[in-house]
Amino acid sequence: MSSDVDGFDASGANAVVAPRKFFMSLRDMGFWARSALADAHLARLQRAHGTQKAFDLLYSQSADPWGYTVAGYRYQRLKYDKMLAMLPARRFESALDIGCGIGVLTRRLADRADAVLGVELSSVAVATAQRLSGGVANVCYRQGDVCALPQSLNRQFDLIVLADVLYYLPHLSDAVFKSVVNDIESLLRPGGLLLFANHYFFALDPQSRRVQQMHACFRWANSLDRLAEERHPFFLATLLQKTASS
Repeated sequence: MSSDVDGFDASGANAVVAPRKFFMSLRDMGFWARSALADAHLARLQRAHGTQKAFDLLYSQSADPWGYTVAGYRYQRLKYDKMLAMLPARRFESALDIGCGIGVLTRRLADRADAVLGVELSSVAVATAQRLSGGVANVCYRQGDVCALPQSLNRQFDLIVLADVLYYLPHLSDAVFKSVVNDIESLLRPGGLLLFANHYFFALDPQSRRVQQMHACFRWANSLDRLAEERHPFFLATLLQKTASS
C-alpha cells in the first residue's frame, strides 16, 4: 500500500481517519507493524552493507518504507501536529529538517519558515523528496550525514527539527552522541530553536530509556536551554533554545 502525496492515497481519495478524540485509528496497527518490519529489515541491511548503503537499498525497495504517507494511517500526522504545536506562533527565517526521509515533515515546516532545508543520508530518499515537493518553492533537499554536516551550515538556522533519527546511527556511544549534540548546536543561530523528538514507550523498554538519556544529554549542553518537554503516546519531544550569548 503506497501513496504519492501526503494524506492521500494513490488514487487521490481523502484519507479515512478515526474521530478526532482518538490519537490513532485501528488502521494504525498496520503502521506499527510496517514500521517494525522496516526497522528489522534496515538493521539486516546495515549489518550487511553499512548504514548509508542500507538506507539507499531500503528506499530503493520501497519509496515510503515506514508508511508515513499511507492514507489510512493517522498516528504520524497527529504526532507532527503535536510537535509543531510546541513551536511559538511566529514565522522562522531558515529551518533545517535533519534526517528528513522523503520530506513529509519538511513540507509541513514550509508553512512555518521562509526557507527549509531537508538533509537525508539516502540519496534515493532525497530524489523522492524532491519529486514530492515539486510544488513547494521554499523547500530544498541535499544528501548529508548528521555526523558530518558541513561547517558552511553553521549558524544558518533559527529552527532545527531532529525527529526519529539518532537511534539509527551505528555505534552510538556517549562520545559519539555528545559530538553530534555539539555539531547540531553549532548549526543554530543565537536564540534559535531545536525541536528534538523520538519514539518513547514510557521507559518500558531499553530503547525508551536510551531516548531519555539522549534528551537529557541535549539538556545538559551549556548553550541550550529547555523551553518545553512533552510526552505523548508514543513519543517524547523536547524544545530547546540556544542562548543569545552563544
